[in-house]
Amino acid sequence: MVAPLCAAVVVVFSAFFPGIDGRLLFASYYGDHMVLQKSPQRAVVWGYGPEGAKITVSLSGPVNQEASPVTVTKGIWKVTLDPVDAGGPYTVNVSSTNYTAILKDVLFGDIWVCGGQSNMLFQTSQMFNASEELALAAKYPHVRPFMAALKESETELPDLVEVKLPWFVARADVLSEFSAVCWLFGRYLYDTMKYPIGLVESCWGGTPVETWSSSRALHMCDLDKLEGPHNNSLLWNAMIHPLLNMTIYGAIWYQGEANTEYHQDKYNCSFPAMIDDWRMAFHQGSGGQTAADFPFGFVQLSTNNKKNIDDGFPELRWHQTADFGFVPNARMKKTFMAVAFDLPDEKSPYGTIHPRDKQDVALRLLLGARAVAYNQKDVLFQGPFPLQIESSQMQINVTYDQIVNVDSSTIIFEICCSETAAPCGSNSLWVPASIMNWGPSNVLLSTSLCNSSSVAALRYAWKDWPCNFKACPIYDASNTLPAPPFVAHRRTGGRNHENELK
Repeated sequence: MVAPLCAAVVVVFSAFFPGIDGRLLFASYYGDHMVLQKSPQRAVVWGYGPEGAKITVSLSGPVNQEASPVTVTKGIWKVTLDPVDAGGPYTVNVSSTNYTAILKDVLFGDIWVCGGQSNMLFQTSQMFNASEELALAAKYPHVRPFMAALKESETELPDLVEVKLPWFVARADVLSEFSAVCWLFGRYLYDTMKYPIGLVESCWGGTPVETWSSSRALHMCDLDKLEGPHNNSLLWNAMIHPLLNMTIYGAIWYQGEANTEYHQDKYNCSFPAMIDDWRMAFHQGSGGQTAADFPFGFVQLSTNNKKNIDDGFPELRWHQTADFGFVPNARMKKTFMAVAFDLPDEKSPYGTIHPRDKQDVALRLLLGARAVAYNQKDVLFQGPFPLQIESSQMQINVTYDQIVNVDSSTIIFEICCSETAAPCGSNSLWVPASIMNWGPSNVLLSTSLCNSSSVAALRYAWKDWPCNFKACPIYDASNTLPAPPFVAHRRTGGRNHENELK
């Protein structure tokens, strides 16, 4: 789903280095009303100017500062400001002997990049209760959105070719075109942190992870020489690489649908590799100001086809966690995940693959951000996950890592019946394992349908559409965080890598 460009607000940059004509300019994603990264990090400001000119950058507002002069080299100037506490407004003044460029109404806060495909691109005007949400926009003048235009490039670009929505103070008519998940996450985050939040949307519908990955990341997974329907790295080149100079706090991501049928078996490598590479590149591009392990949140795939028996969606959900079933984990450190398979939308006018409930998605992302990105203690952000799985001839006892809220189900758990040592897969015999009983933190499952065969594996919610809206059988004690899908073989690990199917 690709939204049409709005000609009234699109800013087109005629050349990648506008400064060659002698003007003094900021890079494309700097503008009035923007948010710069607050302390303890140092914000980077850069742009274009006449070759060899001496440039001075000053900041005026609640605190004044003037950076040491820099020289325009190869048409570019770049300054790293001293740390600035959250707040504003500020004016950023860049001057040379003959020219001046100014940014007004600049705030300092945390900047989050929002990436992915159509469910991240999904607009605030399309979500449930859109009119009520848009009516709240004016109450959040310190949550500032920005949106990159949809562009591709065969080579890495230093700057964005176009800007779809320049930085703006939220108002309903413009916010209606902005990402619903990105906006809601930022708004909820502002309610928690009480200081400015900058949101940078850079996403494109129908795109696989490979096109958002650099050649370095693809090489890590032996994907750099493969061709497909979307050329590798095109959107990394045009929509992510240009942003690297900017100091950011973190990123959120909603993508994966395109990979359910495209290099699905590689996603457990390609997605973590992309995260690692983004972290390295943003850290280096900002001169070390963006953290080398900046927090990265993502949405686990929702649903698409209620009648689908293909394993594409459940396999991709598993691969999104690098086959751990939860995050953060040993492979995906400082990450957080919003489980979303219990939020289907059978009547979505935008197709069932585009559920309209983005509020719950954003709230679950917020919980992860509070715990992982902001180190807030005692914030439960993960649904129940098996701590131990014990199998006997007639039943399986699944012990979870927290108190669970359970409803009965005859189909959501499945067991693989096999006497062989080979691991169970999509083509193995899987039969339902009914929930027989449960306690405060455990569930008892029937193994009667395996007959005389041994139980070789257990899986939970291993379907495209495992349950109806907020009606999965296992949630946390508050009944708000669903247990994520998992598969456990005779030898596997739980959240603490201590459980196995015994």
